[in-house]
Amino acid sequence: MNKVYPDAHAALAGLLRDGMTIMSGGFGLCGIPEILVAAIRDSGVTGLTMISNNAGIDGAGLGLLLESRQIRKMVSSYVGENQLFADLYLKGELEIEFNPQGTLAERIRAGGAGIPAFFTKTGVGTSVAEGKEIREFDTESYVMERGLVADLAVIHAWKADREGNLVYRKTARNFNPVMATAGRVTVAEVEHLVEPGAIDPDHIHTPGIFVDRIIHATPLEKRIEQRTVRKRGN
Repeated sequence: MNKVYPDAHAALAGLLRDGMTIMSGGFGLCGIPEILVAAIRDSGVTGLTMISNNAGIDGAGLGLLLESRQIRKMVSSYVGENQLFADLYLKGELEIEFNPQGTLAERIRAGGAGIPAFFTKTGVGTSVAEGKEIREFDTESYVMERGLVADLAVIHAWKADREGNLVYRKTARNFNPVMATAGRVTVAEVEHLVEPGAIDPDHIHTPGIFVDRIIHATPLEKRIEQRTVRKRGN
C-alpha cells in the first residue's frame, strides 16, 4: 500500500468536508503540520471543530483557519498568543471548549486507546467541572472527562519511512503521537522520508499502522513563537 502522496492537497483529497472534527498536532508553533493546515485552508471547508493544544498565532498555524473563518469551535488548552482568537470569541463568532493541558492530552490518549471516559481530580470545584459528572473515590472528588476522537488527525514528524513509521524530534513529540492514534484517518507531514528498514525499530515512536497518508514536507519555515535572547558574555 502506497502511503506517500505528492503534496498536501493530494493527501487530503476525499477526506475533508464541512463540519468535521480535526486534530492538529504541535505545541505552540513547534511540530505543527503547517503545510497540511495551509492545504485545509485552501480547500475552503467550513464549520470545523479543531482539537489542538493551541490556536497558533496571528498569521501562522491554526491562525490561518481563524483568519478565513473556517473554524466553528476550538477544543484547546492555551490560546493566549492569538489576538484574533480572542476577538472572535468575544464577538460570539467562535465556540471554545477549554481544557487543562494534561486533561486535553489524556482525553486524546484515551480516545486513541478506545477509552470513552475517565475520572480526574483536575478541575474539580472550578468552571472546568461545570455540567460534568462528579464522583467520589476514596473520599476524593473526581470529574469525568470524555475521550476525544477526530474524523482526521494532521500531524508533523521529523522522520518517516514509506510504511508510515514515525520518529518525532524533541518538543514536537508532544501532542503528535497521541493524535496519530485518535484520528479515524491520520495524515503526517514529515521532514525526512526514508526507505522501510532504515529506521531502527527501537527508535520508532508511532507505528505505521496508525498512519494512513504521508507527505514529504519541504521547505518548512519553522517560526519561533517568542524569541528570547540575552547578551553574550565577554
